[in-house]
Amino acid sequence: MIIDLIPKSEFERVINSGINEPEKMRLFAEMCRYNTYVSVKKAGSGHLGSSFSAMDIITYLYLHEMNTLKLQYDSPDRDIYFSSKGHDVPGLYSLFFAFGLVNENEILSLRKLGGLDGHPDVQTKGIESNTGSLGMGISKGKGMAWAKDYQNHKGKIFVLTGDGEFQEGQIYESLQTTAHQGINNLTVIIDRNKFQTDMMVNDVNSIEDLAKKVSSFGWHVVKCNGHDFNELTNTFIKLREVTDKPKFVIADTIKGRGISFMEEPYEFNGKSMYKWHSGAPDDETFEKGIKELKEKIILLSKSLFLGAIQYKIIETIENKTNGVHKVFVTDAYGEALCEIGETRKDVILMDADLAADCRLRGFQYKFPDRFIENGIAEQDMVSTAGGLAKSGLLPIVNSFGSFLASRANEQIYNNSCEHTKIIYTCHFAGLIPAGPGKSHQSLRDISLFGAIPNMTILQPSNPVETKMVVDYCINKAEENCMIRLVIGPSPGIINLPEDYKLEFGKGVTIEQGEDAIIFAYGPVMLHEAITASDILAKEGFGLQVVNMPWLNKVDSEWLYSIVENHNDVYILEDHSIVGGLGDYMIYSILKLGIHNEMNFTKIGLDEYPACGTPQEVLKYHKLDAHSIAERILRRSINESDSFSKLYTAEAPQ
Repeated sequence: MIIDLIPKSEFERVINSGINEPEKMRLFAEMCRYNTYVSVKKAGSGHLGSSFSAMDIITYLYLHEMNTLKLQYDSPDRDIYFSSKGHDVPGLYSLFFAFGLVNENEILSLRKLGGLDGHPDVQTKGIESNTGSLGMGISKGKGMAWAKDYQNHKGKIFVLTGDGEFQEGQIYESLQTTAHQGINNLTVIIDRNKFQTDMMVNDVNSIEDLAKKVSSFGWHVVKCNGHDFNELTNTFIKLREVTDKPKFVIADTIKGRGISFMEEPYEFNGKSMYKWHSGAPDDETFEKGIKELKEKIILLSKSLFLGAIQYKIIETIENKTNGVHKVFVTDAYGEALCEIGETRKDVILMDADLAADCRLRGFQYKFPDRFIENGIAEQDMVSTAGGLAKSGLLPIVNSFGSFLASRANEQIYNNSCEHTKIIYTCHFAGLIPAGPGKSHQSLRDISLFGAIPNMTILQPSNPVETKMVVDYCINKAEENCMIRLVIGPSPGIINLPEDYKLEFGKGVTIEQGEDAIIFAYGPVMLHEAITASDILAKEGFGLQVVNMPWLNKVDSEWLYSIVENHNDVYILEDHSIVGGLGDYMIYSILKLGIHNEMNFTKIGLDEYPACGTPQEVLKYHKLDAHSIAERILRRSINESDSFSKLYTAEAPQ
């Protein structure tokens, strides 16, 4: 299989040609789609559907409407564009590549360390705002527009949003305040492709009548075909005449536009479903899409008398087969919910447009009357759960941890004050997968939930323990529970003892060792701890590895028995070193009064997480097995290194 890229020089040739603007933009957009498709394939993940649906809109803005590329990048008078939804950034990177804002190495290193982040980050030239956590864009654009007026700077502000994003409450706050505050130098464009992750917006949480809703807040609203460059041109020319209101464009688009099989939804259970929201195509599918894009580009360039578009071969690789079975703790989570749902009729499952990622579809189709799809509205979902719990039901709330723990924390706290029972499941917990970038890596959730008094926090290490955790939270726990789940495949199988049972506040030893002890949790960090123990064993150093699924509860007698013979205690975090298991364990040991001869070390993050492949990011943060083993061995050799302190919080320097 040949991987090739359209070089920057070919885009320059198109831009500098004498062809008229609509045809020029159409060809340019298809060429950007081609490079987007290649970069996501190279990355192994990314968002193609919405990158493709927004491609014609951003092509029009940068080539025809905005002054950004004609001025110095940091000019205060430049027009500003950014996407509020953020996950469509692979398409924007391709446009930036065409204009030289990012280079070839960067675009081919999407979601890799040192390459381009999976969601927008201002460290990349051309990116105006960090996005990826939904609902914030109009507010931020309003702030930029206000600042331009206050500082007497020229330039317009354009913000692109997703249609599913219009379920977030902050969107409606920003619509109201923008008009009320007289912010008229702002244009919002909604990429109305009608789909969310895999379901239609109207089936998840309808936002219609969108035009009436937005205009009722005092905005000037227009509609257009987001793939027709003549319509886009006419629409934005007319908008220049509107100076007394903020502008709102409903751009009707097709998710996956440009590749026929990515444009077509499929039917499941009587609903239209979408396959290509995220992820990279397999080899066979990739070649099929490349063929279609090339044929389209050939026809366009030929009709415009530009000659053949040239491609640069990046690499030639053998087609791979997907024969490796991957283990996901989320699969066991979904199975456990279905099993328990048979007998617990009070269990109500709640989702924030992530049912496929969180493996909730099985429960949804088996018990549709007990499944609430709330859409992208975490605060509303959590407070609704509070009402369900007050009525004697047991809601289980699901979303990505980075959104649920922080965005809805006030609502979670309010619910807890009522002393009802709710289970919150924070999916996508921890550092890995790191490809989507810092907006999605959940490294604050233990501290945010841990500050709530009647809350038990657990993270299972493998599918067997996952089912135990779900059973405990539903059938045994008397207070609120938070379950942390890694969303990606486990890097290795964590083997627990055959007679293992989940006991309150107790962990379990999975590797023996006499020289030091390390506590870890979850499949990613436990795998690194186990591997580090194996590495150290070859050096004659015994590292005891303990799986500690209870992240804020501990049995004092068990803890005493397991640490009393160790002087060196390590806690490996899949979280910030602030407010995680380490702080709780150290506090618990201090209360036992056995700390005088002990040295405590927390190993985790005290910085923003890097974006990249799992091993790249683990190594970068010195959280891979070899780095952990090296730290422990180095300290054992040089015992004076930081041992005078009660504990050290280790993170990259």
